[in-house]
Amino acid sequence: MLTTLLHGFLTGLGLIVAIGPQNALVLKQGLLRRHVGLAIGCCAGADILLIASGALSLGPWLSRHASWLLGMNLVAAMVLFLYGLLAWRRVFFPAALEASRSGISSRMALVMQLAGVTLLNPHVYLDTWVLLGGMTAGLPLPLQPWFSGGAMLASLVWFLALGQGARYLAPVLARPAAWRVIDAMIAVIMWWLAWRLGYEVWDDPLLT
Repeated sequence: MLTTLLHGFLTGLGLIVAIGPQNALVLKQGLLRRHVGLAIGCCAGADILLIASGALSLGPWLSRHASWLLGMNLVAAMVLFLYGLLAWRRVFFPAALEASRSGISSRMALVMQLAGVTLLNPHVYLDTWVLLGGMTAGLPLPLQPWFSGGAMLASLVWFLALGQGARYLAPVLARPAAWRVIDAMIAVIMWWLAWRLGYEVWDDPLLT
């Protein structure tokens, strides 16, 4: 069970740690010490709800349709491999995560902006519903909550670290060299997950 939890945690972490407007916004609010808890709660809460909805809707449906589950796992393996390639490419063309000094003072404005950069991003549904939902469905029923829980924990840990540790993380994340290391680690994690999922698909009784 702890192995499955770690598997879910690493998968979730590999998907969420990236340079983007959502992470930059949380980092900015953390630096300014303004509505930090709200920013963390909105981002982690949205991820948790999306992961849960994927596990509880797409997951059970795929569990009852073995051929669809096999196809979904094959797609997930290919997407994870592609994510690894993209992360590896960023190693050679690194960017930086920088937060501007102009924060959002209104709670409602912060919620609306976070909702926009989170829910209007099509990749969030691919990650939470298709990838995590499909990978959850491929596990035995007793292990499914552990995998989903690990992915949820990764989101909570990342946004807590980003918001509460902003003054320490900001100088590090603003250095492209740091993102070389981070993206290299993400690439390895994505490729390892893709290989593991691809091996399970290859070993599936439906293919033998």
